[in-house]
Amino acid sequence: MDRFPSTTIFPDTTDDLSMQMAVIWGQIKAPLIVPLLKLAVVVCLIMSVMLFIERVYMGIVIALVKLFGGKPDKRFKWEAIKDDVELGNSAYPMVLVQIPMYNEREVYQLSIGAACGLSWPSDRIVIQVLDDSTDPTIKDMVELECQRWASKGINIKYEIRDNRNGYKAGALKEGMKHSYVKHCDYVVIFDADFQPEPDFLWRTIPFLVHNPELALVQARWKF
Repeated sequence: MDRFPSTTIFPDTTDDLSMQMAVIWGQIKAPLIVPLLKLAVVVCLIMSVMLFIERVYMGIVIALVKLFGGKPDKRFKWEAIKDDVELGNSAYPMVLVQIPMYNEREVYQLSIGAACGLSWPSDRIVIQVLDDSTDPTIKDMVELECQRWASKGINIKYEIRDNRNGYKAGALKEGMKHSYVKHCDYVVIFDADFQPEPDFLWRTIPFLVHNPELALVQARWKF
């Protein structure tokens, strides 16, 4: 009896599958893929034109502001606050400086030091450190730093709360509820990594004093 070979040969379906895929691709390419690609190209072109128009517009606005905008001290009244022999330091507005903090290990000393170094009559300024830190070690460090400045005669308040509702904005709002805040005329807010120059209040407070219609003065942020 003849012996059959030990291997069985099955028909190769790879070529048939490739041919079927090629036929399907050819059928959907023209009516579906090509229009989608054309639409994508048109959208990209439109977006490129919009970006170009925006750049041109912003360039024109910046040029006009530099030419005709004028500086703040030209648009608004600004006069340095002068000493008054009769009134003494009460001639200066009472200023509250708020610094919200949250686990600011790297910058808490710099920001508190810069705020405490502001040039302003010492009895007309309150530094308020609003500490929402969750790390007990950092919280102790911030409190000790506030105590160190207080020992130098700085009117600094270390405030904490039992929740973090509203995060830093909530801390600022909560800080306004303390009784000593009622005696303050203006509020200055520095984030935990801000380091204002010593003359910051001398340059900004007069805008509010001499222009009652102004409610806010925002300074430039530099990095």
